[in-house]
Amino acid sequence: MHVPDGFIDAPVSIGAGAVAAAGVAVSLRGARRELDERTAPLAGLVAAFIFAVQMLNFPVAAGTSGHLLGGALAAILVGPCTGVLCVSVVLLMQGLLFADGGLTALGVNVTDMAITTVVVAYVLFRLLVKVLPRGRRSVTAAAFVAAAASVPAAAAVFTVIYAVGGVTDVPLSKVAGSMIGVHVLIGLGEAAITALTVGSVLAVRPDLVHGARGLERPLELHTRPGTAKAAQDGHGRPEKAAPEAPAAPEAPEAPARHSAPAAPADAGRTTPSGVRDRPQDAKA
Repeated sequence: MHVPDGFIDAPVSIGAGAVAAAGVAVSLRGARRELDERTAPLAGLVAAFIFAVQMLNFPVAAGTSGHLLGGALAAILVGPCTGVLCVSVVLLMQGLLFADGGLTALGVNVTDMAITTVVVAYVLFRLLVKVLPRGRRSVTAAAFVAAAASVPAAAAVFTVIYAVGGVTDVPLSKVAGSMIGVHVLIGLGEAAITALTVGSVLAVRPDLVHGARGLERPLELHTRPGTAKAAQDGHGRPEKAAPEAPAAPEAPEAPARHSAPAAPADAGRTTPSGVRDRPQDAKA
């Protein structure tokens, strides 16, 4: 599927390059909404996985082999916008390092193998997920069908591009028949790889699969029988109890009042002459 240099004329290559640049620009903005601190490393792993698997060809028909395109896999795992970026980076690295696809035809390859496969696969995947019962098996089945359909769709888009700007002497009918017919079989291999990979990730970390968001059940915390159920917030974590209001300080006790000492009963009295009488002893 990689288009080499000189296979498509310059005007069509420039037009495809403009479409690819616009698609990458839109994907850069959309990827900010799809990625977070958990899924950002997964995007790098998906790009590396697609780069490695595209180097492996499997036989399809007599004298023909195929390889994974990866658009459906990337879109389902990390989202359509991030998927376009992953496949575009893979195509750029293959063109620079291995001359697998020409640099002047990079816009054609990105438009065909990145944008077309991701858009077709993800739209079909979302439609199937809405129709099928909710569950992991439905996500895996939808991934299989979406991946199988994305490869012939990319072959059809290439046929249209070749019809407009092809420079070889190969008849269009032969190009269309060989491309679409062979890539239907290649799509089955792509569907098997995509379904196995998505199913494996769903089995261990369903929260990392972009296409399965909203299907996993929220975490619930249960208490022992006879006690109330723990309150939970929106993330399944128990809510913190509200702090109790501090008790009002007690009023200090009033100090005890002390009465003045009583004057002694036997205190002497002052006589008119100024002589103080002595207290008399009480008589028995």
